[in-house]
Amino acid sequence: MGLRHHIRAMTIVIAAAMMAGTGVSAEPTKIRVGWAVAGGDAPLQQLGDKGTARHAGKSYVLDLIHFNGTTPMITALASGDLDVTSMSGPPLALAIENAHLTDLRIIADIFQDGVGQGFSNTYFVLKDGPVRTIEDVKGKVAAVNVIGGAVDIGFRAMLRKHGLEEKRDYTLIESAFPNMKAVLFGHKADIIGEVTPFAFDPELLAKARPLFQLKDVIGASQLIVMVARKGFIERNRPALTDFLEDNLRTIAWYRDPAHHDEAVKTLADFTKTPAAVWQSWAFTPVDAYRDPAGKPNLDSFARSIALAHDMGFIPAAIDPRRYADLSLVEVAATRLKN
Repeated sequence: MGLRHHIRAMTIVIAAAMMAGTGVSAEPTKIRVGWAVAGGDAPLQQLGDKGTARHAGKSYVLDLIHFNGTTPMITALASGDLDVTSMSGPPLALAIENAHLTDLRIIADIFQDGVGQGFSNTYFVLKDGPVRTIEDVKGKVAAVNVIGGAVDIGFRAMLRKHGLEEKRDYTLIESAFPNMKAVLFGHKADIIGEVTPFAFDPELLAKARPLFQLKDVIGASQLIVMVARKGFIERNRPALTDFLEDNLRTIAWYRDPAHHDEAVKTLADFTKTPAAVWQSWAFTPVDAYRDPAGKPNLDSFARSIALAHDMGFIPAAIDPRRYADLSLVEVAATRLKN
């Protein structure tokens, strides 16, 4: 063994002794990550190991926690029971303004709406139904997943551009995304707002057509970002950077056309759905856009938040650029090039 190897071995021994003497733990950092939709806002590591999560189990471990909506995510962040989660613009503003989580920081992109060929939230009507134009929605019923969500705000904004207001000119009801198709086909609503994967349902596409998309209202927009509290970031910067690096590498693997069939099978197996549901669009250019470097478009995010404020859903149009720390994902993206 050469002198260099002796020095390296001694360095490792000394470092280990110092850690033992100071009580420093070598255990990987647990990162509790909130998610709502598999293959959507959830880290793709959830679907299985593809050899891309090089730091998992070493510097960090993930604890993935499912939530049905944003409100419980905000509560969990506030109570310290959650470390990292996905969030759209209006909930972020509410978390900062109403829950006083002023230490929330945007740390990475999750996905964007209407970028290039990328998917945009779509509002469907029946092909043989009474609605041919936006003006035809007057006197009709519209279904959104939740009042005050991105689908709802986009719908109201487009209708307002055409002089139509909720209650006065049309009725809004709530329906879960999986039930939207039945609501439209059963004539309980004349127009529905859909997201992936439901917007690619072959039966829906056979009987319904898009009336407009969210990008027709506000253009390409940042839809979902990854957030964490400042204290957690400062305490766990190296581990969090490793996670973001692995996340970017995993996204790149899933979006590589060479891996498409395996990626679709993995998602189908995880969700216990037929691969045909995903085959034509998932992880392709027509899927929701994910920035390869993990960088969110904060300018478009600011416009989305301003729209929600104008529509009366949030108390203030916060500037998301004031609540961003992209230094970690910038380091992570640089590592992928090396």
